[in-house]
Amino acid sequence: MQHKAPKQKTRVILIHGLHQTPWIMRPLAKRLQAAGFDTHQYGYRSMRDGIKTNSARLNSWLETNHHLDHPIDLVGHSLGGLIIRDFVAQYPKWKIGRCVTLGTPHIGSICADYIWRLTPVVVGRSYVDALDGTVALLPKHVTLGVIAGNRPYGLGQLFLQYHNRKLRKSDKPPLNEQLVHDGTVYIEETKIESAADHIVMPVSHTGMLVNPEVAEQTRYFLEHGRFKR
Repeated sequence: MQHKAPKQKTRVILIHGLHQTPWIMRPLAKRLQAAGFDTHQYGYRSMRDGIKTNSARLNSWLETNHHLDHPIDLVGHSLGGLIIRDFVAQYPKWKIGRCVTLGTPHIGSICADYIWRLTPVVVGRSYVDALDGTVALLPKHVTLGVIAGNRPYGLGQLFLQYHNRKLRKSDKPPLNEQLVHDGTVYIEETKIESAADHIVMPVSHTGMLVNPEVAEQTRYFLEHGRFKR
């Protein structure tokens, strides 16, 4: 089914997550292109550089390749969503349309906490000021949509299953819905009060990047500022 393109062709910057490359965002980019969006897959060094450096490089790329007066939308997967948070806070000169994050741990990542304590080299410089939950606050003028997954498939599930067992044995065990995750990130970690909308979909942390329904919800939010119900 063909979708009507936005009235003003908007450039969408897609930002991958930890240990990934821009190519992993290609399936989503192609579906957004089919809906009339101009896309760019921003690549960065998630291990070697911290979030501030990667935000600065995105700003530099835009200064060279994008006009300040033209709006941009931003879509980020996992850590990429935290780069969006930092970028829009640090560089308010850009005209930000709408933003969508996919499986992003907005309040910090318990999975990353475990890895940081055991083998910090695995998360590199992306832990501090990002995955540790201390990323910049979302500016009030930014319209953010959050997509979370509830299919627990992925390497991170080993840590989260262990964490869930600990929580269930605690004096105040959490509700079952508070233990649901996508294999890497808890649904509860994706929630942020300043978001315009939040939706949970039957996908895993990485699987959401190739899921056509996730792409459709992303498109719909970019065009309408809310998810399709």
